[in-house]
Amino acid sequence: MLAPSDKPGLVTLLEEEGPREECAVFGIYGGSEASAHTALGLHALQHRGQEATGIVSFDGKRFNAQRGVGEVGAVLNNEEVIKRLTGYAAIGHNRYATTGEGAVHNIQPLFAEFAFGGFAIAHNGNLTNARALRRRLVEGGSLFQSTTDTEVIVHLIARSVRSTLVDRLIDALHHVEGAYSLVALSQKKLIGVRDPLGIRPLVLGKLGDAHILASETCAFDIIGAEFVRDVAPGELLVIDESGVQSLFPFAKQPSRFCVFEYIYFARPDSVMEGRGVYGARKRIGEVLAAESHPENGADVVVPVPDSGVPAAIGYAAASGVPFEYGIIRNHYVGRTFIEPTAQIRHLGVKLKHNPNRSIVAGKRIILVDDSIVRGTTSRKIVEMMRSAGAKEIHMRISSPPTANPCYYGIDTPERDELIASRLDPAGIAKEIGVDSLAFISIDGLYEAMGKGNRDNAAPAFCDACFTGDYPVRLTDRDDGNAGKHDRKSIQQVD
Repeated sequence: MLAPSDKPGLVTLLEEEGPREECAVFGIYGGSEASAHTALGLHALQHRGQEATGIVSFDGKRFNAQRGVGEVGAVLNNEEVIKRLTGYAAIGHNRYATTGEGAVHNIQPLFAEFAFGGFAIAHNGNLTNARALRRRLVEGGSLFQSTTDTEVIVHLIARSVRSTLVDRLIDALHHVEGAYSLVALSQKKLIGVRDPLGIRPLVLGKLGDAHILASETCAFDIIGAEFVRDVAPGELLVIDESGVQSLFPFAKQPSRFCVFEYIYFARPDSVMEGRGVYGARKRIGEVLAAESHPENGADVVVPVPDSGVPAAIGYAAASGVPFEYGIIRNHYVGRTFIEPTAQIRHLGVKLKHNPNRSIVAGKRIILVDDSIVRGTTSRKIVEMMRSAGAKEIHMRISSPPTANPCYYGIDTPERDELIASRLDPAGIAKEIGVDSLAFISIDGLYEAMGKGNRDNAAPAFCDACFTGDYPVRLTDRDDGNAGKHDRKSIQQVD
């Protein structure tokens, strides 16, 4: 049985303009400090989700759980909590809710008691047919306790007639569509699985005799674990006392890893699909400089911190223009217990960013950022640079224009809120108040990633937010929702 300790809380966020992080998963089998290692791994993965966190462990007799609203430090940084989460195996989850509902019953890992015993599951991604499946399951008598698409998988497992847990999970996943990486824990096994296209990341590591699964390799570094390999697209790993078993239960498909992981989401010190994220971002900056350096030059390259820093370093190196921190970020601001009124939202950028006047005053500056989504934050940063005395502002973006919503586990606005869906770069430049604006081209992005030009017949990445080329069908949208990005029907990042 599960020993629960769910403590509700309330955290309000200052609105931000960029795409929101995804969720993080972590799992470990073996060793005497599974929950402590899981908590540390979740600390390293905090950037992927800050709204809620949780751990479920198994000690050979019972499952133990701690879940709560807030960051890892608020929920799990307590010696008594970790001592209570006893066991040799555990899974954990950091959540960023994109559905507008932060209820405690949605905090993962989810747990269920089946006839074969307890089962916990944590999921990063989005099922694009979750609404259709949920409707069918409810009509068949299923009772849902949450509003996450993750629970759809739980009910599909419960209704499967297959004999083993692994076969039930495989059966369930054959019914779902979308992008996902998940970890699951039973009384005897830790299971990890990645969607057939490999859109969402999952990696395998080792610490002594313990085997570990995580969203990113940075979670291994914090506990001194060894990175073994990426979990392959469509691969299912079963980890138990006998070791690691690899299964490929899905038809093989070409990989379509999310290219935005390299641009923004992953931590710079992670390695994904064999490529270091920091190096990839620097290379993107180099190609961006080659494609779009201002004709009359510039005096200084200034990153929009923090995600714009590596690309700005690459841009400066390729262009020969000095790199300087012209914007200083306050890392201790970003969450507030103050009600986010319109006035507070307006102050959000000033709370987080401050101009370094001695660097930008009287200068022609190149501002490097990872993306422009709505344009609101970019406009405020430009205004801040103008007020600090910048002579010219040339903005360079290390991704192509984000003109399409993501339905695969990233929280982006609806299409009509995306500035690139209604304005060309010249129009965006005018809207945000810069002297010039350029995005890296889609072919330039692929070149930076070592893939040459984008092969439109067989692209190497999921780049739907730039191209509108969605590699997995959007069943819920096609079923009466084609005109709108419906957050309540399409449950993301849970």
